[in-house]
Amino acid sequence: MTPMITLNDSIRIPQLGLGVWEIPADETERAVSEALEVGYRHIDTAAVYGNEEGVGRAINNSGIERDDIFLTTKLWNKEQGYDKTISACEDSLERLGQEFIDLYLIHWPCPDFDLYLDTWRAMEKLRSEGLVRSIGVSNFLPEHIDRLLANCEHAPSVNQLEVHPSYQQREATEAATAAGLAIEAYSPIGRGDDLSLEPVTQIAERTGATPAQVILGWHLAKGHIVIPKTVTRERMVENLAATEVRLSAEDIAAIDALEAGNCKTSHPSEFHVV
Repeated sequence: MTPMITLNDSIRIPQLGLGVWEIPADETERAVSEALEVGYRHIDTAAVYGNEEGVGRAINNSGIERDDIFLTTKLWNKEQGYDKTISACEDSLERLGQEFIDLYLIHWPCPDFDLYLDTWRAMEKLRSEGLVRSIGVSNFLPEHIDRLLANCEHAPSVNQLEVHPSYQQREATEAATAAGLAIEAYSPIGRGDDLSLEPVTQIAERTGATPAQVILGWHLAKGHIVIPKTVTRERMVENLAATEVRLSAEDIAAIDALEAGNCKTSHPSEFHVV
């Protein structure tokens, strides 16, 4: 069974889920349906991915009680601002075919726009109205978190960040954790690049786990929520089995030492694509 984490707002989230970034819209329903069939109960999408409809259809056709599935989506940059955020959430709900979203995230801080505080007020309203159960952020650096915490009623529950062995964002993850936010890791295996690193391969050989399971096991041991992406049923099963991996303190320390600044995305202070 997938372990659960209790967020700072008392909402419980499965620690391992399926991310659907870059899964084409016409493949998404099949991929999410298979993930739910093999045991996933946490699906992560975003408005900008263009595949919310497929995610929603898979959930609605799964035969699984809606309360047993944790669904995350994200507000895209061009929709920041109070009124636009409210409308964007309603649009996501319509595309998903859902009455509520479990976790709604501000996708990027876009500090050049200087709208994330107004956006957060709208997120708090959506939470108070029950359209979303939990609200959080993505790609927020310590300065963005500090400013938000100084100007909010409800703290974010999650900061979703690019985190993997060769890019651990320790300053951002430590600051968020100290403020009570859970860390959710995207691109958790470095888009495949970290799979061939030693000691990952050595630990995999010694334990009988795959390199992907070793890295996912490292994330889970560190308390990260993790959302690996895959479109193949076999890989879904493999990733889900990472919840059974048990790493020693020495194994975790060896993977910790792999930090190399190997960023796969963009710096949050500079990224403002709409």
